[in-house]
Amino acid sequence: MTAEDKKGLSIRNLFGKKKADGAPAKSGKEGSGEEKGAPIPAVEGEDLDGFMKRIGLSLDNKKGSQSGTGRNAVSARQTDEGEPAGDGVNATLPDAGAVTDTPPTRAPPQSSHDPKLEAVPDHRPPRFEPAKKTVWSEKKPVLEETVISVDQINDLSGLILPKGATFQIEEIKIQDRSNIFSFKREGGAAAGKDLQKADLLDAGIKKVSEAASEVQEEAGKGGLLSRLNPINVIRKVPLEYNPRTHGPLVDLTFRPRPGVEQTEVYPVNEPYAYVRITYDNATHEYLYEVLEPKLTPAEVDLFRDIKERIFERLDINTQNVLEEIAKKTLRDVTDDIIHDYGISLTPVQREKILYAMYKEFLGNGMIDPLMHDRYIEDISCDGVNANLFVYHNRYESMRTNLIYKSSDELDSFVTKLAQRAGKYISIAEPMLDATMSDGSRIQMTLGTEVTAHGSTYTIRKFKDEPITPTDLIEWRTFSPLSIAFFWMAVESGKSCIFAGGTASGKTTSLNAISLFMPPLAKIVTLEDTRELKLPHPNWIPSITRTSFDTSGKGEIDMYELLRAALRQRPEYILVGEVRGKEALTLFQAMSTGHVTYSTIHADSVASIVHRLENPPLNVPRNMLSALDLVSVQVQARIGGQRIRRNKQIIEILDIDPRTNELITNEVFRWHPATDEITYSGKSYVLEEIMESRGWDEERMREELKMRQEVLEWMRIKKIRNFRDVGNILVQYYRDPAGTMEKIRAELYGEA
Repeated sequence: MTAEDKKGLSIRNLFGKKKADGAPAKSGKEGSGEEKGAPIPAVEGEDLDGFMKRIGLSLDNKKGSQSGTGRNAVSARQTDEGEPAGDGVNATLPDAGAVTDTPPTRAPPQSSHDPKLEAVPDHRPPRFEPAKKTVWSEKKPVLEETVISVDQINDLSGLILPKGATFQIEEIKIQDRSNIFSFKREGGAAAGKDLQKADLLDAGIKKVSEAASEVQEEAGKGGLLSRLNPINVIRKVPLEYNPRTHGPLVDLTFRPRPGVEQTEVYPVNEPYAYVRITYDNATHEYLYEVLEPKLTPAEVDLFRDIKERIFERLDINTQNVLEEIAKKTLRDVTDDIIHDYGISLTPVQREKILYAMYKEFLGNGMIDPLMHDRYIEDISCDGVNANLFVYHNRYESMRTNLIYKSSDELDSFVTKLAQRAGKYISIAEPMLDATMSDGSRIQMTLGTEVTAHGSTYTIRKFKDEPITPTDLIEWRTFSPLSIAFFWMAVESGKSCIFAGGTASGKTTSLNAISLFMPPLAKIVTLEDTRELKLPHPNWIPSITRTSFDTSGKGEIDMYELLRAALRQRPEYILVGEVRGKEALTLFQAMSTGHVTYSTIHADSVASIVHRLENPPLNVPRNMLSALDLVSVQVQARIGGQRIRRNKQIIEILDIDPRTNELITNEVFRWHPATDEITYSGKSYVLEEIMESRGWDEERMREELKMRQEVLEWMRIKKIRNFRDVGNILVQYYRDPAGTMEKIRAELYGEA
C-alpha cells in the first residue's frame, strides 16, 4: 500500500465514510460551513498529523473519542487558537451507518489536473462495526463489556470463526399443546362427601376413663399407665379399622368463617391426613390447613405413656429395616402394651393412636403431612410460636396452621432430623446442611445462638421421579426444537453450564438433559446433596462429606471429589453447582477434552464471566472458551402464574484477540410477550456437528425433525417416567430407523 493509499485509508476510517473508487473529493475550503457532513478533502503531501491539525482535531482528541464502535462522535473541538472551529468542523462527525434526514449534497467534480484535489482510491476492506466500547484513560483502557455477540463483529468473524452455520430448521408442533400434567383437584370437596356423611364416634376410652377418674384425687407423678397394673387376660385380636364400617378418622366439614372461603380439599396421606386450602378475602391470602385425626385429652395422655413404654421395649433402629416391617413391629408393640394393661379401644381410637405412633417414630412428626404433599416444594420453620410456611406449586407461598409452641419440642425435632441424616448438631456447631431419607435437602439451626426466634429449618423437597425432557416440553420450559438441539449437543460431547437465579430450574434442567447421554457412557456426578438421578448403569454418584471434628479432618469437598473423578476416566462429569476452587479444575478438565455439565447462580453470560473470573472461583478468561453452551433459566410470571422458562441458549465461540472479549452466539431466545421460544437461524455447534459427521444441511434438518417427533410422541403418550424415557432414547440411539417407523405410524398414521 502506498503512502497515498494509507493516507486515504486513515482519513476514511477516521470519518467512517465510504467513498466509491475514483470518486473525486469535495472542493471548498475547510471550515467553510458549506454542506455539513461532507468529506473534507485531503492535501497532497500532507501526513495524517498535519491533516488533523488543519481541521482542528489533535491526536489526543482522537484518542479521547470512543474507539472500536465505528461511531466517531466528536463535538465542540477547539482550533489551535483556542476558538471553536467552523460549522463544517465543529459539527458532530457522521455516524457510520446512521440515517440522516437530509443527505449530504455531492460536490461537483473537479478537474483532474488540480494537484490538491486528487481523488484517493478506496482500498479499504469491507467495513465492520464492533459493538464493544472502550473508554481510554491516560494510563490503560477500561473495558466496559466482557461479552459480545458474533453478529456485532460482522465480517471480522470470518477471521476467527468458521463460515456458514446459518440455515433454517423446521420446528415441529403436533396437536394442541395443552397442559397434560396440570394440577388436578384430587380428593376435593366433592370427593369427600362420602367421608362427611358419617360422623366421628365420640366414645371415650372405657377402662382408661374409669381408671383416670379413680386416681384423679391421688397425689404423685407419672403417667396414666404407671397407675395401672398389668393384668393377665386372654389376648383378643384387635378389630381392624374400616372406613366404610367405622366412619372417617378426619372431620372434613368446613365451618365457614367471616370472609374466608374454601378453595379445595385433597388427601395427602389417606385416610389420615388431608389438606384444605382457604382464601381470606380480607387479607387476600391463601391458608394451608392440615386436617388430621384429633386426639381427646385422654387419648393424648395414653399416647404419651405408650410412647414411653415403646422406648423401654424397642431397641432397634427403624432406619435399618424396611418401612413395612418397621410399621408392623411398631403396630404389634403398641397392641401388646394396650393389651397388657387391659385397655379397651374402639377401632377408630386405636387407629388414631397408631397413626400418632407412626408420625413419631417412622414419620416426620408435625410436618409429616407436608412431606406427603407432592405439591409442596419448600417447608420453612422460622422459630417458636411462628406459623410454618410452605411453597405450593400452584398457590405459591402460604401460611399453615402448624405451630411449634415450645422451644423444647422444636429443638428436639431439629436434633432428631440431624440424627436421622447421620449428622450432628449442637450449640457448639448450631448450623447444619443435610439430606433427608427421601432425598430432600434441609438446612437447620439449633437454639438462639444464630437465630433469635429459636431453632429453624428449611426443607427443599424433590420429586421421587426426576423431571424428564417430556415434562420440560409439556410445561413449555423448553421448546421441542431447543430440546432436540440439546439432544444433539449432549450426544456430540458439548459442555454446558445452566445458569439462573434461585428456584429457576437449573438442576432440574440439568437432570433432564442428562438423559440424552449415551446409554453406556461412563458418568460421574458430584454434589453436596443428592439431587441428580440417572437411569444409566455406568454411573458413579459422588457426595461431599463434612469433617469429623472442628479441625477439618476427614472433610471431602467438591474439589477433592473432582480430582478423584478425573482419575476415573469419565466421559461425562456433572457438578451440582460450581461455587469454589473446583471451578478452575472443572475448566481445566474441559480444556483437556472432558465433557462437563454444571449449574451456577447467574442471570447472563456476562454475569457468569464475572463470577468465574473473580474470587473464589478465579478462572482465567482464556479458559472460558473451552465451554460450548450456556443455558440461562428464569422464573417469571405470566397471567398471574409463576412459570420457569429457558431464557436463552447461547454458544461460546471464541475469544476476540483484539479485545479479549468472549464471542457468543444466541441460538434460542424466549419472548415473554408471546411466551414462545424461537430459533435465531444460526448455530455454530450444529455446524461443527455437521462437519464432524459429514452431514449436509438437509441431513441435519431431517435429524432434528426426527428427534422433535420422538419428543412430541412421548409428550402425547404421556411417557414421563425417567426410566421409560431413557429406554426410548436408547432405542432411538441403537435403531433410529426402526424407532421412527413405529413413532411416525402412531403420529401420522403412516404404515
